[in-house]
Amino acid sequence: MTARPQGNLALDRQGGIAARIEAIDWSRVTADLDAQGCAMLDGFLSADECSSLAAMYTEERLFRSRVVMGRHGFGRGEYKYFRYPLPELIAELRTAIYPHLVPLANQWNEAMGFDERYPPQHVEFIKRCHAAGQPRPTPLLLQYGPGDYNCLHQDLYGEHVFPLQMAILLSAPDRDFTGGEFVLTEQRPRMQSRPEVVPLRQGDAVIFAVHHRPVQGTRGTYRVNLRHGVSRIRSGQRHTLGIIFHDAQ
Repeated sequence: MTARPQGNLALDRQGGIAARIEAIDWSRVTADLDAQGCAMLDGFLSADECSSLAAMYTEERLFRSRVVMGRHGFGRGEYKYFRYPLPELIAELRTAIYPHLVPLANQWNEAMGFDERYPPQHVEFIKRCHAAGQPRPTPLLLQYGPGDYNCLHQDLYGEHVFPLQMAILLSAPDRDFTGGEFVLTEQRPRMQSRPEVVPLRQGDAVIFAVHHRPVQGTRGTYRVNLRHGVSRIRSGQRHTLGIIFHDAQ
């Protein structure tokens, strides 16, 4: 399959994205998220799918806005938010993965003493976001060149925040770029920050905590604060797809 920047991206694996998502060992993903705040999905997208998604970056009609990170103190590089309707693959990723994450999201909120509970289907949660004044889609493509990086941050966007999100590396390390590691930090009470470098290859996905997650300590459950970012690109160009499940104000 050749790279095509159209909004409807054909899948090159039999059974499509829904079958691929159903085949994931979600019990393992849940255990990793509970233990580390992140979980990898190795080889989630093919190289052709990655190339086709990265090629969308030049298709301005697909996007609602472009952000140059240096203008806002976010780092260096840029990203673009997709507009509605989302490209077919991105919309399907969002709606098909969300139900598998809802049980853990609700468990985490209960453990941390948060009142919000998430509905079983993504369309219901998006209606909640829109009713609260968060109507803008948040899936995005990020583009980095030499010297670019993304400061540690949290993708919150409004009152309603789904506590897990996903990033998929579309470029091949050591071929398309060098440097540019995906980094998570976790701040536990009265402790220094703990870093986690996620060794993504092209097509790998990482699901990770957006803001808080519960951790069991000797005196009960407490909240830890997480941030994520990307280290400096040393050479080449790096593209990433971000799947955020809540919409923005």
